[in-house]
This record gives sequence, structure tokens and C-alpha cells, in this order.
Amino acid sequence: MIMFQATAYSGNKVNDYEQLLKQLTVLSEDETDTTAILSNASALLNQFLNEVNWVGFYLWKDDELVLGPFQGLPACIRIAYGKGVCGTAIKENKTTRVPDVFEFPGHIACDSASRSEIVVPLTVNNEIYGVLDIDSPIKNRFDETDQIYLEKFVKELEKLIQS
Repeated sequence: MIMFQATAYSGNKVNDYEQLLKQLTVLSEDETDTTAILSNASALLNQFLNEVNWVGFYLWKDDELVLGPFQGLPACIRIAYGKGVCGTAIKENKTTRVPDVFEFPGHIACDSASRSEIVVPLTVNNEIYGVLDIDSPIKNRFDETDQIYLEKFVKELEKLIQS
């Protein structure tokens, strides 16, 4: 059994994200339970990312997003297709990065402290599976590097879930 040990990251964002991807792979090797994989993934991201107040997953069930494993305050349980940042990311099937959630039409405020958000869709076997959703109390918290590496993180999760 491999025990997780918190890593002191270098401060170089790209190098630290590369380390994060390796940690995800090691933590999830040989695991087949999706809930366990997503639970550890949300905990890993919460430990890695600074200035975030919610990290988790919404899973696609019966034509809506339903709350899955997460780290943070209690959250909205169901999100309709096309609604809020998460529903929009599913509808458009692309990462949605919002610098200021108060300027996003139809934003769903589960936590009033959230100011910026990034949502990355997950697809498994070419079908909607859910989204990775990350909120921050800081405006403009997520940049292009975050987006690139969070998309890589999700691609790795998709492989782990399919296997």
C-alpha cells in the first residue's frame, strides 16, 4: 500500500503541475472504484492548489449534473444542463474559465465567497461523464497554465475511470 505524503512544491507552476499529475497516477494505480478515484483526486487538488475554496466533481445522471466527491463547504446538489458555469461547460463541451463569477450570466452561487471559477468537462467512452469544478475567493485566480494542466489532470482521470 502506498501512503500519500504531502509534497513541498517548488513554486514553479509547470513543474508543480507535472508533480501533481504523477501523484494522481500513483494514488489511483490499480484502483477500479470511481468514487475512490474522484475522492482522492479532489483531495489532491485541494491540497495542491492555493487560494481555492471548493474543489470537486459533478457527475452526469439523468440529464443533469449531480454532486459527486468534493472538498469544501456544502454545495448545490443538482445543476441543470446549460445552467451556471458547470451546466454551460457541459453544454459547450469545453473548459469554462470565469475570471469574475459576478459577471457570468446565470452564475449559481453555492458559496457566496467564490469570485472566480474553472470547470473542465469529463467524458468517458465519448459520453458526458461530469465536470471538475474549482472555485476561488480570488478574482482572476485561474490562468492559461491552470487550464492546460487541469485539462491534463482530467484526461488522466478519464483514462483511470475507463480502465
